[in-house]
Amino acid sequence: MQQLIFGVLTLASFGFFAFNLRHITQNIHLGLPTNRSDRKAERWRTMLLVALGQKKMFNRPIPALLHLALYISFVITQIELIEILIDGISGSHRFFQESLGGFYTFVISFIEILSVLAFVATIFFLARRNMLKLPRLNMRELAGWPTQDANLILVFELILISFIFTMNGADEVLQSYAGHSNGFAISSWLGPILFGGKGTHTLEILEQIGWWGHIIMVYTFMNYLPYSKHLHIFMAFPNTYFSKLDPKGQFTNMQSVTNEVKLMLDPNADPYAAAPTDAVPTRFGAKDVTDLTWKNLMDAYSCTECGRCTSVCPANTTGKLLSPRKIMMDTRDRMVELGNYKRKNGTAAEDAKSLLGSYITEEELWACTSCNACVQECPVNIDPLSIIMDLRRFLVMEESKVPTELTGMLTNIENNGAPWQFAQTERLNWAKED
Repeated sequence: MQQLIFGVLTLASFGFFAFNLRHITQNIHLGLPTNRSDRKAERWRTMLLVALGQKKMFNRPIPALLHLALYISFVITQIELIEILIDGISGSHRFFQESLGGFYTFVISFIEILSVLAFVATIFFLARRNMLKLPRLNMRELAGWPTQDANLILVFELILISFIFTMNGADEVLQSYAGHSNGFAISSWLGPILFGGKGTHTLEILEQIGWWGHIIMVYTFMNYLPYSKHLHIFMAFPNTYFSKLDPKGQFTNMQSVTNEVKLMLDPNADPYAAAPTDAVPTRFGAKDVTDLTWKNLMDAYSCTECGRCTSVCPANTTGKLLSPRKIMMDTRDRMVELGNYKRKNGTAAEDAKSLLGSYITEEELWACTSCNACVQECPVNIDPLSIIMDLRRFLVMEESKVPTELTGMLTNIENNGAPWQFAQTERLNWAKED
């Protein structure tokens, strides 16, 4: 019966995860195509350094080390999960223990040590959010669900670790009653402290509670991720692989505009050669998530809401409304909303909202100095600036909405070829003066 329950639970959990993963893929495909298949060797190197090696995290060493403990614990614990899956399907108990011997003891001991470090790191992260009130973790865009989400996932981690030591600790005491010892680094002494003196039946129940609690928490965590900012655990790898490899200050140009400019500057071009077509003109810039690229939308799903981007943003630091983290959170919220709407009403359906206006205001966009500090700081190479630039491009080229401070500069560029109120040919006249 236990094997049947385990099988049904496993199939249901992985089925629901695949269902949500399909929705995530559909939402990312709402974006426009962009080519990120070049320079494969450089992309693999970037992914290994930034996602796997967490290179950019170590700009802040203390939280980086604690995060590394959580990260390694999460990765290595999956080895034990393989054994739990085999035990659940076959009805065995510690399937690999007899065949691996001392190496098995070493692996489980290593997992237990990492679990202790993860427990300490989790307590620290909870305290930092709720007691120390770190400013970047208590900003207005995190009010409500984002803060609850962050705390909930940390509580899940504590519960999961507690089940691991309940399982191993109770099993250690059971083995000692039979004259044996698992010899695991932590549970060999923690088990007798917590469960020593308890009856065999009680210990068997506790061991089963720990075993079932462990796997249930893993499945709960897995199916909670698609609704949480912690989806970056998976998304960080493809997101860093498809990173922008060009210089950060290099912006994209619209090919249609580039072609028109070249046509105007070519003295030999026939102005009547480019006949109008019946094709629907592409939008200049972006108004909604469907005008962004799929990589922009993948960025939004990869955001862990750590706030490092916002903490280094000069606009935010000086009290402006802009927060690069909010830009990514708004993009993700709008993408999910539109994706759900399209699935409910048909693939061609559009609701009455848009990313620009309904989620992100013009004031936020024009506060950006285009300095790329947010891009440089992001631990998983998210690029909020590319979204900001496309939204501003739409405001300028389609809505003709430009702050008055910029109107004079744009007029001068159009008339004089320079931001100043005199032609470029006159800029060096001062050098000719006696």
